[in-house]
Amino acid sequence: MEYRNLGASGLKVPVLAFGTGTFGGEGPLFSAWGRSGTDEARRLVDICLEAGVNLFDSADVYSSGASEEILGAAIKGRRDKVLISTKMSLPMGDGPLDAGSSRHRLLASVDAALRRLGTDCIDLLQLHAFDAFTPIEEVLSTLDTLVLSGKLRYVGVSNFAGWQLMKSLAIADRRGWQRYVAHQVYYSLLGRDYEWKLMPLARDQGVGALVWSPLGWGRLTGKIRRDQPLPQNSRLHATAQFGPPVDEQRLHAVVDVLDAIAAEAGRTVPQVAIAWLLSRPTVSSVIIGARDEAQLRDNLGAVGWSLGADQLRRLDEVSTVMPPYPYYPYRIQDGFARLNPPLV
Repeated sequence: MEYRNLGASGLKVPVLAFGTGTFGGEGPLFSAWGRSGTDEARRLVDICLEAGVNLFDSADVYSSGASEEILGAAIKGRRDKVLISTKMSLPMGDGPLDAGSSRHRLLASVDAALRRLGTDCIDLLQLHAFDAFTPIEEVLSTLDTLVLSGKLRYVGVSNFAGWQLMKSLAIADRRGWQRYVAHQVYYSLLGRDYEWKLMPLARDQGVGALVWSPLGWGRLTGKIRRDQPLPQNSRLHATAQFGPPVDEQRLHAVVDVLDAIAAEAGRTVPQVAIAWLLSRPTVSSVIIGARDEAQLRDNLGAVGWSLGADQLRRLDEVSTVMPPYPYYPYRIQDGFARLNPPLV
């Protein structure tokens, strides 16, 4: 297993992390993702640790807290061997205090997550969404207090817009508070919007990307084929409406190239898709999920080898889309391109 620094921090994280959204299986979305109970979760954690994957990502909204509870039970007795990442800010109920990143909510939510996880410290806490109703100063000062108290070690965000992240970093720098070191983002061969604004920001500001849904919301598993019906056991039957939209023609074009490269490399389609992500700038770790041991072991096969330059080029070409203004001039006009060289 390869390890990278999480952004500009000193924290070393594995290039593959394990997402625990499949633990618990409560509600229409998470029941379709997976229903792992404590025993199965413990087995999946065993396999991860054997492979060097020691970062486990959860969230309070995953199965209404059950994911954190099961993760806590699965790592019991070996807390010193793992890194725990979790998220909060999304609604956990219908009450006025059940959502957001206010001081009241964060203090209560961190204590609740610690109880569910069975630990006294969260290694990485990420805000699951930007809270436009709470002053950024209140959010950052509260997170700073939580780090200084020892309840958190590092802080990050998830699904922030560029201006939201940059403004937060600027305020943290001005006030001497804890900086966000991680941004959990959607990024895949089917969704490369991260590259337009957030990747340059991350590179400039030292924010590491933790990639969620690296297989395009389950579309790059190798099971979806042109002119064939969606497999009966695909979770997309129940979850497609919750995920990022995908153009069908582009999906099949990407899968065609993935198929060819997988055959060349003696790998599977998911392994190639994840390996491509690991070659991209600012990516600290790719979060893999698995409903069972077979899926997990297949995803773990994305490390220990690398794609060739020609294979990377072919994947880039088939998956690229023209970005919107003001980004496209940097791609097509020589004057802009000379002043703003591409990151990838």
